[in-house]
Amino acid sequence: MEFTRVYEKSRHDLDGAVVYLAEKDGRDVLVCGGKPYFGGDEGLNVIKIDHQVMNRLRELFPFTAPVPVLNRDRTVGVGDRLGIAAPGHLRVFEKYDATPVLAQQSIRELNLTGRTYEDVLDAASLYVFRENFTHGFGADGDHLKKPEDIEYALSLGFTMITLDLSDHIHADALGAYSQNVDDIYLGKTFDVEGNEIAFTKSELDRVKGIYGDALDFAVKMYDQFLKGGKYKAEFEISIDETGTPTKPQEHYFVASELQRRGVKFMTIAPRFIGEFQKGIDYIGDVNEFDAEMKVHAAIARVFGHKVSVHSGSDKFSVFPSVGKNTLQHYHVKTAGTNWLEAMRIVAKCDPALYREIHAYAFEAFDEATKYYHVTTDLSKVPPLDTLSDEQLQGLFENDDARQLIHITYGLILSLKDENGNSVFRDRLYALWRAHEEEYAEALYKHIGRHLKELGCPER
Repeated sequence: MEFTRVYEKSRHDLDGAVVYLAEKDGRDVLVCGGKPYFGGDEGLNVIKIDHQVMNRLRELFPFTAPVPVLNRDRTVGVGDRLGIAAPGHLRVFEKYDATPVLAQQSIRELNLTGRTYEDVLDAASLYVFRENFTHGFGADGDHLKKPEDIEYALSLGFTMITLDLSDHIHADALGAYSQNVDDIYLGKTFDVEGNEIAFTKSELDRVKGIYGDALDFAVKMYDQFLKGGKYKAEFEISIDETGTPTKPQEHYFVASELQRRGVKFMTIAPRFIGEFQKGIDYIGDVNEFDAEMKVHAAIARVFGHKVSVHSGSDKFSVFPSVGKNTLQHYHVKTAGTNWLEAMRIVAKCDPALYREIHAYAFEAFDEATKYYHVTTDLSKVPPLDTLSDEQLQGLFENDDARQLIHITYGLILSLKDENGNSVFRDRLYALWRAHEEEYAEALYKHIGRHLKELGCPER
Protein backbone atom coordinates (compact mmCIF):
# COMPACT_ATOMS: atom_id res chain seq x y z
CA MET A 1 0.00 0.00 0.00
CA GLU A 2 1.33 3.44 -0.92
CA PHE A 3 1.41 6.36 1.48
CA THR A 4 2.31 9.97 0.74
CA ARG A 5 4.66 9.78 3.70
CA VAL A 6 5.38 7.66 6.73
CA TYR A 7 6.19 9.33 10.03
CA GLU A 8 9.24 7.29 10.96
CA LYS A 9 9.46 8.56 14.54
CA SER A 10 6.02 7.08 15.16
CA ARG A 11 7.05 3.51 14.32
CA HIS A 12 6.56 1.35 17.42
CA ASP A 13 6.69 -2.39 17.91
CA LEU A 14 4.04 -4.25 19.87
CA ASP A 15 3.90 -7.96 20.57
CA GLY A 16 3.29 -9.35 17.11
CA ALA A 17 2.67 -6.03 15.39
CA VAL A 18 4.14 -2.74 14.26
CA VAL A 19 2.13 0.48 14.60
CA TYR A 20 2.86 3.82 12.97
CA LEU A 21 1.32 6.93 11.47
CA ALA A 22 1.26 7.71 7.77
CA GLU A 23 -0.32 10.20 5.40
CA LYS A 24 -2.80 8.90 2.84
CA ASP A 25 -5.01 10.99 0.57
CA GLY A 26 -4.11 14.15 2.44
CA ARG A 27 -5.00 12.80 5.88
CA ASP A 28 -3.09 11.10 8.66
CA VAL A 29 -4.00 7.47 9.28
CA LEU A 30 -2.89 4.87 11.78
CA VAL A 31 -1.29 1.76 10.34
CA CYS A 32 -1.14 -1.52 12.22
CA GLY A 33 0.70 -4.45 10.67
CA GLY A 34 0.45 -7.90 12.22
CA LYS A 35 -1.91 -8.58 15.11
CA PRO A 36 -5.12 -6.55 14.69
CA TYR A 37 -4.82 -4.42 17.83
CA PHE A 38 -7.28 -1.89 16.40
CA GLY A 39 -9.70 -4.35 14.84
CA GLY A 40 -9.81 -5.90 11.39
CA ASP A 41 -8.00 -9.00 10.23
CA GLU A 42 -4.45 -10.19 10.70
CA GLY A 43 -2.14 -8.31 8.35
CA LEU A 44 -1.89 -4.66 7.36
CA ASN A 45 -4.74 -2.47 8.57
CA VAL A 46 -5.13 1.21 7.75
CA ILE A 47 -7.25 2.78 10.45
CA LYS A 48 -9.21 6.00 10.29
CA ILE A 49 -8.42 8.04 13.38
CA ASP A 50 -11.30 8.82 15.73
CA HIS A 51 -11.77 9.16 19.49
CA GLN A 52 -12.27 5.43 20.03
CA VAL A 53 -9.06 4.66 18.15
CA MET A 54 -7.21 7.30 20.16
CA ASN A 55 -8.44 5.80 23.42
CA ARG A 56 -7.02 2.47 22.27
CA LEU A 57 -3.74 4.14 21.29
CA ARG A 58 -3.44 5.70 24.76
CA GLU A 59 -4.11 2.28 26.28
CA LEU A 60 -1.45 0.54 24.18
CA PHE A 61 1.12 3.36 24.39
CA PRO A 62 0.79 5.03 27.81
CA PHE A 63 3.23 7.81 26.93
CA THR A 64 0.51 9.23 24.66
CA ALA A 65 -1.84 9.77 27.62
CA PRO A 66 -1.59 12.94 29.73
CA VAL A 67 -0.24 12.73 33.27
CA PRO A 68 -0.24 15.08 36.28
CA VAL A 69 2.72 17.41 35.74
CA LEU A 70 2.35 20.40 38.04
CA ASN A 71 4.67 18.88 40.62
CA ARG A 72 7.49 19.40 38.12
CA ASP A 73 9.51 22.61 38.39
CA ARG A 74 8.66 24.26 35.10
CA THR A 75 5.38 23.71 33.29
CA VAL A 76 4.07 25.66 30.32
CA GLY A 77 0.58 25.57 28.89
CA VAL A 78 0.60 25.79 25.11
CA GLY A 79 -3.05 26.06 24.20
CA ASP A 80 -3.59 24.89 20.62
CA ARG A 81 -6.88 26.25 19.30
CA LEU A 82 -6.35 24.68 15.89
CA GLY A 83 -5.15 21.20 16.84
CA ILE A 84 -2.05 21.47 14.62
CA ALA A 85 0.55 23.27 16.76
CA ALA A 86 2.01 20.35 18.72
CA PRO A 87 4.81 19.44 16.24
CA GLY A 88 6.37 22.86 16.83
CA HIS A 89 5.67 22.78 20.55
CA LEU A 90 7.24 19.37 21.00
CA ARG A 91 10.46 20.53 19.38
CA VAL A 92 10.64 23.27 22.02
CA PHE A 93 10.20 20.82 24.88
CA GLU A 94 12.73 18.40 23.46
CA LYS A 95 15.23 21.24 23.77
CA TYR A 96 14.16 22.95 27.01
CA ASP A 97 13.80 21.26 30.39
CA ALA A 98 10.16 22.14 30.97
CA THR A 99 6.99 20.10 30.65
CA PRO A 100 4.21 21.08 28.25
CA VAL A 101 0.52 21.11 28.99
CA LEU A 102 -0.37 20.40 25.38
CA ALA A 103 -4.12 19.93 25.74
CA GLN A 104 -5.21 23.26 27.24
CA GLN A 105 -8.49 24.86 26.25
CA SER A 106 -11.35 26.67 27.94
CA ILE A 107 -15.04 26.15 27.23
CA ARG A 108 -15.03 29.61 25.65
CA GLU A 109 -12.30 28.52 23.24
CA LEU A 110 -14.13 25.29 22.41
CA ASN A 111 -17.31 27.20 21.65
CA LEU A 112 -15.50 29.73 19.48
CA THR A 113 -13.56 27.12 17.50
CA GLY A 114 -16.29 24.48 17.25
CA ARG A 115 -14.10 21.83 18.89
CA THR A 116 -14.58 19.42 21.80
CA TYR A 117 -12.36 18.27 24.64
CA GLU A 118 -12.15 14.94 22.81
CA ASP A 119 -10.69 16.78 19.81
CA VAL A 120 -8.20 18.66 21.98
CA LEU A 121 -6.95 15.59 23.82
CA ASP A 122 -6.79 13.42 20.71
CA ALA A 123 -4.77 15.99 18.76
CA ALA A 124 -2.21 16.21 21.56
CA SER A 125 -1.93 12.43 21.94
CA LEU A 126 -1.63 11.87 18.20
CA TYR A 127 1.27 14.28 17.80
CA VAL A 128 3.00 12.91 20.90
CA PHE A 129 2.84 9.48 19.26
CA ARG A 130 3.92 10.83 15.88
CA GLU A 131 6.95 12.63 17.30
CA ASN A 132 7.71 9.92 19.89
CA PHE A 133 7.72 12.51 22.69
CA THR A 134 8.24 10.59 25.94
CA HIS A 135 8.91 13.35 28.50
CA GLY A 136 5.24 13.49 29.52
CA PHE A 137 2.56 16.13 29.01
CA GLY A 138 -0.47 17.48 30.81
CA ALA A 139 -4.08 18.18 29.85
CA ASP A 140 -5.84 21.21 31.34
CA GLY A 141 -9.56 21.89 31.44
CA ASP A 142 -8.86 25.60 31.47
CA HIS A 143 -10.92 28.32 33.16
CA LEU A 144 -13.79 26.02 34.08
CA LYS A 145 -16.65 27.42 36.13
CA LYS A 146 -19.41 24.80 36.08
CA PRO A 147 -19.50 21.33 37.66
CA GLU A 148 -20.72 19.74 34.43
CA ASP A 149 -17.73 21.15 32.52
CA ILE A 150 -15.31 19.92 35.18
CA GLU A 151 -16.90 16.46 35.02
CA TYR A 152 -16.65 16.50 31.22
CA ALA A 153 -12.92 17.19 31.20
CA LEU A 154 -12.09 14.81 34.03
CA SER A 155 -14.13 11.96 32.55
CA LEU A 156 -11.94 12.08 29.43
CA GLY A 157 -8.72 11.85 31.41
CA PHE A 158 -7.71 15.50 31.69
CA THR A 159 -5.07 15.74 34.40
CA MET A 160 -5.54 19.35 35.47
CA ILE A 161 -8.52 21.56 36.21
CA THR A 162 -8.14 25.32 36.29
CA LEU A 163 -11.03 26.45 38.45
CA ASP A 164 -12.07 29.96 37.43
CA LEU A 165 -13.51 31.65 40.51
CA SER A 166 -14.36 34.96 38.83
CA ASP A 167 -18.13 34.44 39.12
CA HIS A 168 -17.74 34.09 42.90
CA ILE A 169 -15.32 36.95 43.56
CA HIS A 170 -17.05 40.11 44.78
CA ALA A 171 -15.00 43.21 44.05
CA ASP A 172 -17.40 45.25 46.19
CA ALA A 173 -16.46 43.04 49.18
CA LEU A 174 -20.14 42.34 49.88
CA GLY A 175 -19.88 38.57 49.63
CA ALA A 176 -20.22 36.20 52.57
CA TYR A 177 -17.87 33.57 53.97
CA SER A 178 -19.03 30.43 55.72
CA GLN A 179 -16.03 30.33 58.05
CA ASN A 180 -15.31 32.31 61.23
CA VAL A 181 -11.60 32.98 60.90
CA ASP A 182 -11.01 36.16 62.88
CA ASP A 183 -9.08 34.33 65.60
CA ILE A 184 -6.78 32.81 62.99
CA TYR A 185 -5.67 36.06 61.37
CA LEU A 186 -6.28 39.05 63.65
CA GLY A 187 -3.52 40.24 65.94
CA LYS A 188 -0.90 38.13 64.19
CA THR A 189 1.95 38.79 61.80
CA PHE A 190 2.86 36.10 59.29
CA ASP A 191 6.45 36.00 58.09
CA VAL A 192 6.82 35.15 54.42
CA GLU A 193 10.54 34.96 53.72
CA GLY A 194 11.05 38.30 55.41
CA ASN A 195 7.84 39.86 54.08
CA GLU A 196 5.29 40.56 56.81
CA ILE A 197 1.63 39.81 56.18
CA ALA A 198 -0.93 41.07 58.70
CA PHE A 199 -4.63 41.93 58.74
CA THR A 200 -6.56 44.67 60.48
CA LYS A 201 -10.22 43.94 61.24
CA SER A 202 -11.35 46.03 58.27
CA GLU A 203 -8.80 44.40 55.95
CA LEU A 204 -9.86 40.92 57.00
CA ASP A 205 -13.55 41.74 56.60
CA ARG A 206 -12.80 43.08 53.14
CA VAL A 207 -10.83 40.04 51.98
CA LYS A 208 -13.55 37.74 53.32
CA GLY A 209 -16.15 39.78 51.46
CA ILE A 210 -14.19 39.55 48.22
CA TYR A 211 -13.07 35.92 48.32
CA GLY A 212 -15.31 34.13 50.83
CA ASP A 213 -17.88 32.91 48.32
CA ALA A 214 -15.09 31.89 45.93
CA LEU A 215 -13.34 29.87 48.62
CA ASP A 216 -16.55 28.06 49.54
CA PHE A 217 -17.11 27.20 45.87
CA ALA A 218 -13.53 25.98 45.46
CA VAL A 219 -13.87 23.69 48.47
CA LYS A 220 -17.17 22.36 47.12
CA MET A 221 -15.69 21.57 43.69
CA TYR A 222 -12.60 19.97 45.21
CA ASP A 223 -14.66 17.79 47.52
CA GLN A 224 -16.99 16.79 44.69
CA PHE A 225 -14.37 15.83 42.12
CA LEU A 226 -10.89 15.41 43.54
CA LYS A 227 -11.07 14.59 47.23
CA GLY A 228 -10.29 10.97 47.94
CA GLY A 229 -8.77 10.41 44.52
CA LYS A 230 -12.02 10.11 42.55
CA TYR A 231 -10.11 11.56 39.61
CA LYS A 232 -6.32 11.65 39.46
CA ALA A 233 -6.04 15.28 38.49
CA GLU A 234 -4.47 18.45 39.80
CA PHE A 235 -6.14 21.67 40.84
CA GLU A 236 -5.26 25.21 39.80
CA ILE A 237 -7.04 28.12 41.44
CA SER A 238 -7.65 31.07 39.11
CA ILE A 239 -8.32 34.43 40.73
CA ASP A 240 -6.89 36.45 37.85
CA GLU A 241 -10.11 37.25 35.97
CA THR A 242 -10.86 40.30 38.11
CA GLY A 243 -10.77 44.04 37.65
CA THR A 244 -8.08 44.80 40.23
CA PRO A 245 -4.70 43.23 41.03
CA THR A 246 -4.47 40.54 43.69
CA LYS A 247 -2.67 41.98 46.70
CA PRO A 248 -0.07 39.71 48.33
CA GLN A 249 -2.23 39.83 51.46
CA GLU A 250 -5.15 38.42 49.43
CA HIS A 251 -3.00 35.72 47.84
CA TYR A 252 -1.87 34.69 51.32
CA PHE A 253 -5.44 34.53 52.64
CA VAL A 254 -6.72 32.46 49.71
CA ALA A 255 -3.83 29.99 49.92
CA SER A 256 -4.04 29.76 53.70
CA GLU A 257 -7.78 29.10 53.73
CA LEU A 258 -7.65 26.52 50.95
CA GLN A 259 -4.91 24.66 52.76
CA ARG A 260 -6.67 24.91 56.13
CA ARG A 261 -9.86 23.51 54.61
CA GLY A 262 -8.13 20.50 53.08
CA VAL A 263 -7.96 21.53 49.44
CA LYS A 264 -4.88 20.18 47.69
CA PHE A 265 -3.99 22.73 45.03
CA MET A 266 -0.86 22.91 42.93
CA THR A 267 -1.02 26.42 41.50
CA ILE A 268 -2.68 29.79 42.07
CA ALA A 269 -3.06 32.38 39.31
CA PRO A 270 -3.23 35.88 40.82
CA ARG A 271 -4.18 38.99 38.90
CA PHE A 272 -0.84 40.79 38.69
CA ILE A 273 -0.20 44.51 38.71
CA GLY A 274 -0.19 46.04 35.23
CA GLU A 275 -1.99 44.49 32.28
CA PHE A 276 -1.63 41.04 30.74
CA GLN A 277 -3.53 41.62 27.52
CA LYS A 278 -3.84 39.03 24.79
CA GLY A 279 -0.98 38.41 22.38
CA ILE A 280 1.20 41.40 23.29
CA ASP A 281 3.90 42.22 25.82
CA TYR A 282 3.26 43.29 29.40
CA ILE A 283 1.78 46.76 29.88
CA GLY A 284 3.04 48.42 33.04
CA ASP A 285 6.07 49.16 35.18
CA VAL A 286 8.40 46.16 35.01
CA ASN A 287 10.12 47.14 38.27
CA GLU A 288 6.79 47.28 40.12
CA PHE A 289 5.89 43.90 38.69
CA ASP A 290 9.22 42.48 39.81
CA ALA A 291 8.75 43.72 43.37
CA GLU A 292 5.26 42.25 43.57
CA MET A 293 6.22 38.96 41.91
CA LYS A 294 8.94 38.53 44.52
CA VAL A 295 6.30 38.51 47.28
CA HIS A 296 3.80 36.36 45.34
CA ALA A 297 6.54 33.79 44.68
CA ALA A 298 7.51 33.77 48.36
CA ILE A 299 3.88 33.15 49.38
CA ALA A 300 3.71 30.26 46.92
CA ARG A 301 6.83 28.68 48.42
CA VAL A 302 5.44 29.00 51.96
CA PHE A 303 2.29 27.10 51.02
CA GLY A 304 3.96 24.71 48.57
CA HIS A 305 2.27 25.75 45.33
CA LYS A 306 3.45 27.40 42.14
CA VAL A 307 2.57 30.83 40.84
CA SER A 308 0.65 30.52 37.58
CA VAL A 309 0.94 33.27 34.98
CA HIS A 310 -2.11 33.50 32.72
CA SER A 311 -2.25 35.30 29.36
CA GLY A 312 1.47 34.59 29.21
CA SER A 313 1.78 34.87 25.44
CA ASP A 314 4.54 37.29 24.46
CA LYS A 315 5.13 38.75 27.95
CA PHE A 316 8.84 38.87 27.27
CA SER A 317 9.61 41.92 29.39
CA VAL A 318 8.50 40.21 32.62
CA PHE A 319 9.61 36.64 31.92
CA PRO A 320 13.05 37.17 33.50
CA SER A 321 11.32 38.33 36.69
CA VAL A 322 9.05 35.29 36.71
CA GLY A 323 11.95 32.88 36.28
CA LYS A 324 14.15 34.63 38.84
CA ASN A 325 11.63 35.22 41.62
CA THR A 326 10.03 31.78 41.43
CA LEU A 327 13.46 30.14 41.49
CA GLN A 328 12.51 28.39 38.23
CA HIS A 329 9.35 26.94 39.75
CA TYR A 330 6.42 28.26 37.69
CA HIS A 331 3.47 27.56 35.46
CA VAL A 332 2.96 29.86 32.47
CA LYS A 333 0.01 29.69 30.08
CA THR A 334 0.05 30.65 26.41
CA ALA A 335 -2.55 30.14 23.69
CA GLY A 336 -3.28 33.09 21.44
CA THR A 337 0.27 33.49 20.22
CA ASN A 338 0.10 30.05 18.59
CA TRP A 339 -2.89 31.21 16.54
CA LEU A 340 -1.07 34.41 15.61
CA GLU A 341 1.95 32.47 14.36
CA ALA A 342 -0.42 30.39 12.22
CA MET A 343 -1.90 33.56 10.76
CA ARG A 344 1.59 34.94 10.13
CA ILE A 345 2.12 31.86 7.91
CA VAL A 346 -1.06 32.79 6.01
CA ALA A 347 0.18 36.34 5.45
CA LYS A 348 3.44 34.96 4.11
CA CYS A 349 2.16 32.09 1.96
CA ASP A 350 -1.23 33.35 0.72
CA PRO A 351 -1.38 37.16 0.95
CA ALA A 352 -4.72 37.32 -0.88
CA LEU A 353 -6.38 35.03 1.66
CA TYR A 354 -4.84 36.98 4.51
CA ARG A 355 -6.21 40.24 3.10
CA GLU A 356 -9.72 38.74 3.04
CA ILE A 357 -9.42 37.61 6.64
CA HIS A 358 -7.91 40.87 7.86
CA ALA A 359 -10.75 42.87 6.29
CA TYR A 360 -13.33 40.58 7.89
CA ALA A 361 -11.60 40.89 11.27
CA PHE A 362 -12.30 44.64 11.20
CA GLU A 363 -16.00 43.88 10.68
CA ALA A 364 -16.03 41.28 13.47
CA PHE A 365 -13.90 43.15 16.00
CA ASP A 366 -16.70 44.72 18.04
CA GLU A 367 -18.40 41.34 18.41
CA ALA A 368 -15.12 39.76 19.51
CA THR A 369 -14.62 42.29 22.30
CA LYS A 370 -17.54 40.64 24.10
CA TYR A 371 -15.19 37.72 24.78
CA TYR A 372 -11.85 39.42 25.42
CA HIS A 373 -10.71 42.62 27.14
CA VAL A 374 -8.25 44.59 25.03
CA THR A 375 -7.38 48.26 24.56
CA THR A 376 -6.79 47.95 20.83
CA ASP A 377 -6.70 51.15 18.78
CA LEU A 378 -7.72 50.10 15.28
CA SER A 379 -6.67 53.48 13.90
CA LYS A 380 -3.08 52.39 14.51
CA VAL A 381 -3.42 49.39 12.19
CA PRO A 382 -1.96 50.33 8.78
CA PRO A 383 -4.57 50.21 5.98
CA LEU A 384 -4.14 47.12 3.83
CA ASP A 385 -4.06 49.13 0.62
CA THR A 386 -0.88 50.84 1.82
CA LEU A 387 0.95 47.54 2.29
CA SER A 388 2.59 45.32 -0.29
CA ASP A 389 2.18 41.56 0.03
CA GLU A 390 5.72 41.38 1.40
CA GLN A 391 4.83 43.89 4.13
CA LEU A 392 1.82 41.96 5.48
CA GLN A 393 3.95 39.92 7.88
CA GLY A 394 5.02 43.17 9.49
CA LEU A 395 1.49 43.55 10.84
CA PHE A 396 2.39 40.89 13.39
CA GLU A 397 4.92 43.27 14.91
CA ASN A 398 2.13 45.82 15.49
CA ASP A 399 0.35 45.32 18.83
CA ASP A 400 -2.98 46.65 17.60
CA ALA A 401 -2.94 44.47 14.48
CA ARG A 402 -1.98 41.45 16.60
CA GLN A 403 -4.95 41.97 18.88
CA LEU A 404 -7.27 42.56 15.92
CA ILE A 405 -6.41 39.12 14.56
CA HIS A 406 -6.04 37.50 17.98
CA ILE A 407 -9.49 38.08 19.43
CA THR A 408 -11.43 37.46 16.21
CA TYR A 409 -10.15 33.89 15.80
CA GLY A 410 -13.47 32.24 16.63
CA LEU A 411 -15.48 34.40 14.27
CA ILE A 412 -12.94 33.87 11.49
CA LEU A 413 -13.00 30.09 11.90
CA SER A 414 -16.78 29.80 12.20
CA LEU A 415 -17.87 32.17 9.40
CA LYS A 416 -20.13 30.49 6.84
CA ASP A 417 -21.63 31.66 3.56
CA GLU A 418 -25.34 31.66 2.65
CA ASN A 419 -25.12 27.96 1.74
CA GLY A 420 -23.66 26.99 5.09
CA ASN A 421 -20.17 26.42 3.74
CA SER A 422 -17.03 27.55 5.51
CA VAL A 423 -15.71 30.87 4.25
CA PHE A 424 -12.20 30.65 5.68
CA ARG A 425 -11.78 27.51 7.80
CA ASP A 426 -11.28 24.90 5.09
CA ARG A 427 -8.92 27.08 3.07
CA LEU A 428 -6.91 27.87 6.20
CA TYR A 429 -6.50 24.25 7.23
CA ALA A 430 -5.49 23.27 3.70
CA LEU A 431 -2.84 25.99 3.70
CA TRP A 432 -1.53 25.02 7.14
CA ARG A 433 -1.37 21.38 6.05
CA ALA A 434 0.69 22.35 3.02
CA HIS A 435 3.01 24.51 5.13
CA GLU A 436 3.17 22.34 8.24
CA GLU A 437 6.95 22.45 8.50
CA GLU A 438 7.07 26.25 8.26
CA TYR A 439 4.48 26.54 11.04
CA ALA A 440 6.33 24.06 13.25
CA GLU A 441 9.61 25.91 12.79
CA ALA A 442 7.96 29.27 13.49
CA LEU A 443 6.51 27.93 16.74
CA TYR A 444 9.81 26.33 17.70
CA LYS A 445 11.48 29.72 17.47
CA HIS A 446 8.67 31.76 19.00
CA ILE A 447 7.70 29.55 21.95
CA GLY A 448 11.38 28.75 22.37
CA ARG A 449 11.95 32.45 22.94
CA HIS A 450 9.38 32.30 25.76
CA LEU A 451 11.36 29.52 27.48
CA LYS A 452 14.67 31.27 26.91
CA GLU A 453 13.44 34.55 28.43
CA LEU A 454 12.05 32.63 31.41
CA GLY A 455 15.58 31.36 32.00
CA CYS A 456 14.59 27.74 31.44
CA PRO A 457 17.67 25.49 31.17
CA GLU A 458 18.14 23.21 28.20
CA ARG A 459 17.90 19.44 28.59
